[in-house]
Amino acid sequence: MTDRLSAATLPRLPQSVTTPAYDRQSVTPGIVHLGVGAFHRAHQAVFIDDCLNRGETRWGIVAASLRSPDTRDAIEPQDNLYTFCLRDGESERLRIIGSILETIVAPEEPERLVERMADPRVLIVTLTVTEKGYLTNLASRSLLRDHPDIAHDLENPERPRSIFGFILAATRLRRRQGSPPLTLLSCDNLPANGHVLQKLLLEFAELANPELASFIENNIACPCSMVDRIVPATTDADREAISAALGLSDAWPVVAEPYFRFVIEDRFPHGRPTLEKSGVEFVGNVEPYEHMKLRMLNGSHSAIAAIGQIAGLATVADAWGEKPVRDFVDAYWREIERTLDPAVNGAEFAAGLRERFANPSLQHKTMQIASDASQKVPLRILAPLRELLEEKAESRTVIFAVALWIRSCADKNEKGQPITILDPAFKEWDAPDQLAMTPDAVVDHFLTFERTFGSDLPRNETFVTTLKAAYRDIREQGALAAIERFLKS
Repeated sequence: MTDRLSAATLPRLPQSVTTPAYDRQSVTPGIVHLGVGAFHRAHQAVFIDDCLNRGETRWGIVAASLRSPDTRDAIEPQDNLYTFCLRDGESERLRIIGSILETIVAPEEPERLVERMADPRVLIVTLTVTEKGYLTNLASRSLLRDHPDIAHDLENPERPRSIFGFILAATRLRRRQGSPPLTLLSCDNLPANGHVLQKLLLEFAELANPELASFIENNIACPCSMVDRIVPATTDADREAISAALGLSDAWPVVAEPYFRFVIEDRFPHGRPTLEKSGVEFVGNVEPYEHMKLRMLNGSHSAIAAIGQIAGLATVADAWGEKPVRDFVDAYWREIERTLDPAVNGAEFAAGLRERFANPSLQHKTMQIASDASQKVPLRILAPLRELLEEKAESRTVIFAVALWIRSCADKNEKGQPITILDPAFKEWDAPDQLAMTPDAVVDHFLTFERTFGSDLPRNETFVTTLKAAYRDIREQGALAAIERFLKS
């Protein structure tokens, strides 16, 4: 198959494939997105495509990668078109998304990205840069001032690398032009993500330009949001199957589950698209929703990913097929529910998660979920654990999940196969050789990893004692056997 998906080849697609119903040439940019990847293209970009189909042509997206050129190289030759595949069991629906007008690789063209962010037509910057993109110590919620990107941006404000450097450079230019201040919408899995973004941005601005920090504090809105949709990494098999269905080659389609939830604090002083017409929820307070999603979905996902890494179970559906895993996650949810706001229904949410986790068509890799785990565990698992410990509430299952994560950081799994760890922050740390040390010594060493555990948890006797016992059982019996024993105790 030689012909490729593009604006010119759209008319050749089968009638079953949904295509943009608007003239892309009439669309103008209104949003810059930082951190373009599969999730953004399967979530926010789809809702903006809905808006464009409704005639809201002022909200086109300029998408930027802060690191790799891979997405740009895949979709730019396709006129930035790509396929969105909704997959549920044996059925799937294909739709071509046209909301991304331009893709930029920031390290290659930082000035171009700053110019796009300063375009007076652009009113919103959205972000999916993952936890590590915020360059923060997640235990203390403070900026990593010694990070090379921060040091670079302070010395080279016109050629930034970090999200903070880009936002400051664009803000300076917008002020000179008399353009309205940007609204910054974090869509990452951080509790109070808008507040965190604003706090870190202000901390950076105080170092770079205190006068600009005052302007940001008084003029730039950072609404919080909660995003929920499972988007597994696109595989070669996905590319082949989707391209065959299109009759055209698509270098990088995205696959997602039908379920989604997108909750946003309604604070956009200079306007926003009518996303609520696509099912997005605008509320006064996002916190109850984000806690439920982060702690119930993302926390259990991290636990399942750890089990998968240890036991050699490649996907969430593979792990979910094991009864000990299902029973463990149910016990985990029962403990976590105590930390949720009464305004949300944790039991109802968990019932939906059981169906989603069992969906074999998604092929959500446990290795993918386990990436950057050292920066996810503090938010997804340790934050609610601290609340349970403070209340002296039942927390054994949550602590067991921490022990699973520690074991999943070993060199090899229970089958003797190498464990792939995609976690730069963890690799920078002096990780122990788990098999060369006693179980208690391994736990003691992990507790020195302050970026994950902070300084308080290593001093909590209940936590440390329970963690060591759980880790010993996992090491000695294997993950699934240890879980079965744990649940019977």
